[in-house]
Amino acid sequence: MEQIAFGTDGWRAPLDTFTPDRVRMVAQGIASTLRAEGHDQPVVVGYDAREGSRGFAEEVSRVLCANGFDVLLSERDRPTPLYAYTVVDRECAGAVVITASHNPPSDNGIKFIPSDGAPALPPVMDAISDSLAEPTPLPADEHGSVRGFDPLEDHATHCLELTESVLEDASGTDGTDVHTHLEGLTVAYDAMHGSGRGTTDALLERAGAGVERLRCTRDSEFGGGAPEPAAETLEELADVVTSGAADLGVANDGDADRIAVVTPERGYLDENLLFAALFDWLLESRSGPAIRTVSTTSLLDRIGEAHGELVYEVPVGFKWVAQGMAEHDALVGGEESGGFSVRGHVREKDGVLVALLTACMHAAEPIDDRVDRLLEIHGHIVQRKTSVPCPDGEKASRLEALADDVPNTVAGAAVESVNTADGYKLALEDGSWLLVRPSGTEPVLRVYAEAETLDRVTELLEAGERLLESVRE
Repeated sequence: MEQIAFGTDGWRAPLDTFTPDRVRMVAQGIASTLRAEGHDQPVVVGYDAREGSRGFAEEVSRVLCANGFDVLLSERDRPTPLYAYTVVDRECAGAVVITASHNPPSDNGIKFIPSDGAPALPPVMDAISDSLAEPTPLPADEHGSVRGFDPLEDHATHCLELTESVLEDASGTDGTDVHTHLEGLTVAYDAMHGSGRGTTDALLERAGAGVERLRCTRDSEFGGGAPEPAAETLEELADVVTSGAADLGVANDGDADRIAVVTPERGYLDENLLFAALFDWLLESRSGPAIRTVSTTSLLDRIGEAHGELVYEVPVGFKWVAQGMAEHDALVGGEESGGFSVRGHVREKDGVLVALLTACMHAAEPIDDRVDRLLEIHGHIVQRKTSVPCPDGEKASRLEALADDVPNTVAGAAVESVNTADGYKLALEDGSWLLVRPSGTEPVLRVYAEAETLDRVTELLEAGERLLESVRE
């Protein structure tokens, strides 16, 4: 039991730790928690493309059934956001997803999504953690049943309807057809051998775009690497787009809850710039604030201010973005790692829906042109991050020590304000910022910096590393 530790987004671990016995204990914890909350609706069980994920999902299903719950078990691996949508669409008690997202193939994980379709907040995960136990089945006549299902069609229909409503608002014309909007657009899609294959590409094609597929076959080893979209892992996708063979490139991580985009001029597009472009595009036809994490660009604040809209800052983790979206009726919420959702959808990051929205945004105006205009109006931004090794047991003490010694200046600029919502974020007088926070998934402290130039960002990152070195125990 001591090997089961819930992090930012569920429990992930190497396969020598992520064992069937421990998975059954987590499933029992979820069943006990749902029962204590008075839930008796069916539970969705899904999984990703990893070796063994289907088997783990079946183990979870058995435990839930033995606790009296009916189970909707996915017939094949699908993206995590499809299961979140199913929970809300079919009024289920929640979803259990076997996935380690972008982690390497040597890992697996388990994630719980409550009945509102948003990431579970700490009180829910604490209740599950407190209820971890060996399975305790009810009498056989009280067991639930398992029924196979595929969440693809319902989610796709919803995504098309939501996207067409955005296009209708933009055009001022009812019945705007997404097929007409995307006619002639070719999107290169890279599934990285993950669960987005046959889902994101199928949605884009159904919406009227031409699709060039890369790594859209199932490979439980993900080609020998982690299914993490980044500039260095999407070089082939970038070549396809920058050569002119496609108008836009889109990729998903292993469970397709996040998105990466490649454009003809920039190649790999910084997710901060993607968020800025998406917010700006949505504000052309709709209103509302944005929710961003402390590690996400302040360019969003400038865009919001120009449109008379607020931008709210929350701690890192999409659960906090989702909570902020609910509290402020936000138009869009997201994070610098490529996770986004929009009003009218479930409050869970969805790389499938956002792929379609991004294609429509690009069809309306090339993303490179939009980003160029935003940077010209609001100022250039460069953001980078680095990691400083730190055992989990030392993270709190290192940050507490920093609290007693927050500097007045960083890299020659005065500190104007300090945000302690998630670590320490130092806003500087020159408009740049430095953030130090603990990783929720690795034994490191993260150091983020944003400024107008790469040289200045490098100075800030080095200053952040020195700051952490000065408070080392």
